[in-house]
This record gives sequence, structure tokens and C-alpha cells, in this order.
Amino acid sequence: MRLRRKPGIAEALKRYEGVVVAPPPGGGWPVIFGRAAPLHVELGIGKGAFISAMAAKAPALNFVGIEAQREVLYQAAKRVAAQEAANVRLLHFDAAGIDTIFAPGEVERLYINFCDPWPKKRHAKRRLTGGRFLAKYRTILAPGGALHFKTDNAALFASSLEEFAAAGLAVRNVTFDLPAGGEDDVMTEYEARFRTMGMKIHRCEAVFPVNQKA
Repeated sequence: MRLRRKPGIAEALKRYEGVVVAPPPGGGWPVIFGRAAPLHVELGIGKGAFISAMAAKAPALNFVGIEAQREVLYQAAKRVAAQEAANVRLLHFDAAGIDTIFAPGEVERLYINFCDPWPKKRHAKRRLTGGRFLAKYRTILAPGGALHFKTDNAALFASSLEEFAAAGLAVRNVTFDLPAGGEDDVMTEYEARFRTMGMKIHRCEAVFPVNQKA
């Protein structure tokens, strides 16, 4: 869902320059964080509930959140700044260019939570779990790195499982009705809303092979 553009949002984001950063071309995240640590990346961060909670649970990890909508990014930046999460950085960026801002093998884990399902066939190439994007993830993920995927959309989940198999990825921990409060489970804003509506949450992990050649 796209939000109505608010005037002055780009200027407002400058208040959070320590949290919202410019993407480094080809990597360089240890410099931005001021330390070397395993790197986890969330595509589409919403208002930041998931990434800020994960960062609090795992302070030894570095987290990067990517968001294409400035209005949404602003809400996430406020949350992260209030939490004073030193291990989170956010950026306004199109995920289609993800392979340009991380070095090969730099990312240990990707999170995609409740992304746009792009249900029409002509829009399939825009799905973040489609083959076009999986090829990009293969470049930046470390050998054995994983994509953790959650959605409420059964059709998207089914097509994603097919895409993962076609890309030669090992899929584990597949569930079509994820119970709340499970191990390592952190809810997003969307998930909390969907659960109150009685909707089922689908989740899986797609593991990229140690041999990263496509």
C-alpha cells in the first residue's frame, strides 16, 4: 500500500541522519556501523517494529532496513532513534538495486515480511520472492545464507515455494499457519493486524547453497 506523499518528508528525515544513511556502493557496511558483525537485512521495514525488536534481541548483529517509501521510512526512523539502537541503519532505496549496495557474500540473512503480492501475472517480475530477485540475493548472501519469508497471502506463498525450488534453494521450516510467540518470532505491524482478523500466517526459510554459482 502506497501512502500519500507528505510535503517536507525528505527534510524531516534529516533529523535522523545517524539512523538513515546513504547506501555505500558495493558494500562498506562495517565502516558505517563502526564495527564488523554478521549482517542481517530486512526488505520493506514498515514502521520498524520488526527490525527494532530483532536488533534489541541480537545486539551482536548489524541490521540494515531497506524501504522504498519515505513516509514509512520516517516512522521507522523515529522508532529506531527512540530505541537508541546502535546496531540498526535504515535507507531509502529500491530493492531492485540490492546487489549494488552489498559486497558479494556480505549478508548473512534476509527478511521479507508481508511484501506486496503483485497478484497480476504481468506484475510477477516485481515480486520480491521471484526468480529475478533471487538471483540478486544469491550474489550478496554468504554461502549457506538464508531468506526468511512471511506472508498472509496463500497464493504468493505457493508461488514463492515454486520459485525457491526452481532456483535450487533448500526450503525448511515451512508452515501454513504459524503460531504466535514461537521461537525467534517477532511480529510486524501487519502480522499483528492480520492475527486479530484470524488470518493464517505462512512462513518458511529458503537456504542458498554453499556453491553460490547460479
